[in-house]
Amino acid sequence: MKNIQQLALEKYKDATKYLAIGNGIFKDLADPDDTNHRLPVSLELEEGEDTQYPLEDVLDKYYIHVSDFYDSPAPEKILNIELAGELEDLQKASAILGKRVYNSEYVGEDGKTYLKLKID
Repeated sequence: MKNIQQLALEKYKDATKYLAIGNGIFKDLADPDDTNHRLPVSLELEEGEDTQYPLEDVLDKYYIHVSDFYDSPAPEKILNIELAGELEDLQKASAILGKRVYNSEYVGEDGKTYLKLKID
């Protein structure tokens, strides 16, 4: 994934529903759960990537989830999504903004091939 950036959505301008926290993170005021913070992002899939990986690895790494999908101009290459989770986890996850995220293969001590999430 590359070209990961904040996604500006009209719905976040409604201060009766969302509280701007900073760094593109918003609190959903209608959601009483601990995972009521949102970070809308747009990202571009690279050659050979699908909508599952490495996105699934990012979600696992930061203990967050995708709470919504939005239309994009090039649906086969661009994902516009809303990440959700606890505030601290989304703050950590915002470190991927402007970075390239991908899986890299490596051979473990046992001789087996594994994947490692890389953020450059």
